[in-house]
Amino acid sequence: MDKRDYYETLGVERNSDDAAMKKAFRKLAQKYHPDVNSAPEAEATFKEINEAYQVLSDPQKRAVYDRYGHAGLSGAAGMNDFNQGFGDLGSIFEELFSGFSGQGRGNGRRNAPRRGADLRVDISLSFEQAAFGTERELEVPRMEECDRCHASGAEPGSTPERCSTCGGTGEVQRRQQSPLFGTIVTASPCPRCNGAGELISSPCAKCHGQKRVRVTRKLKVNVPAGVDDGTRIRLAGEGEAGSLGGPAGNLYVVIAVESHPVFVRNEFDLHMELPINIAQAALGANVQIPTLDGDPDKLEIPAGTQTGKSFRKRGLGIPRLQRTGRGDLIVTVRVATPTNLTTEQKELLRRLATSFGDETTEQKKGFFDRILGTD
Repeated sequence: MDKRDYYETLGVERNSDDAAMKKAFRKLAQKYHPDVNSAPEAEATFKEINEAYQVLSDPQKRAVYDRYGHAGLSGAAGMNDFNQGFGDLGSIFEELFSGFSGQGRGNGRRNAPRRGADLRVDISLSFEQAAFGTERELEVPRMEECDRCHASGAEPGSTPERCSTCGGTGEVQRRQQSPLFGTIVTASPCPRCNGAGELISSPCAKCHGQKRVRVTRKLKVNVPAGVDDGTRIRLAGEGEAGSLGGPAGNLYVVIAVESHPVFVRNEFDLHMELPINIAQAALGANVQIPTLDGDPDKLEIPAGTQTGKSFRKRGLGIPRLQRTGRGDLIVTVRVATPTNLTTEQKELLRRLATSFGDETTEQKKGFFDRILGTD
């Protein structure tokens, strides 16, 4: 038995499912079909691929092959007839060669309505504008239907003529005889009308027969409260105009948010660092803190507060996008070491240090003694 293993022929694993088989067959069939590959060995390779797929796509034949190999399939009905047993070849080669067994892709597909392209505009917002929402005016260059010819492409008073070469389909078909599959029909753009399906003898003076013109439109976009960096806002139908009566595309507005000198955003919460002096940290204090709204708020600092302590102020964060309520403001305290002290301040600190005695030094010594294991 000099035949190659069927799984090896298709380049798939033995446990591959039907979808993987079909995908592998499509790829190889497109490469080796004799009507597209003129190499001398292409037809033989294509027959080998067909045979492998015929067996492995049939559950019963595949089970026999897995158990007994090629010997188990000797004399099996249909094994030498490559025009039988390929139930999905028609759909496969419809995709590969634009038609199969005398049927082309169908009239009107090339000049069917097409949706317009989507557009993107990037805008920059301040931290506050992103938080509370704003309205922006945009200037958007885009293709629109020509208002002079109403997207016909012809000068007013004249009309396009149907192309006699393709009959208005935009395609011309070519038939080929395949020794394996009979008549195969391929389609290509009509050379006379370039696939348009019509001829314009008097092109529109404004769009020059293109049916669309480039214009710059001013559009207003309402930016909702709570947007963040990278948020996309979709304006339906504000993209490029479609062709042949197709719908317009969409316009996507992409948000870039500037940083803030005080606040850092985390989803809908705000974070800020609040420096306090050693007296406020030790004795406690009532201090004012900034808010994104602009009005200061009060924060009570308990006595003995250490650096890194955080306090949460409910409802002073970012408004929740398309929802009610706001996030929180998280204030993290940093105890600032004083610098540039006056003579009086230095004296007061010396007296304070004297009042502490050697407590801090003794604690430090005891700490290291415990590490070193010496009491």
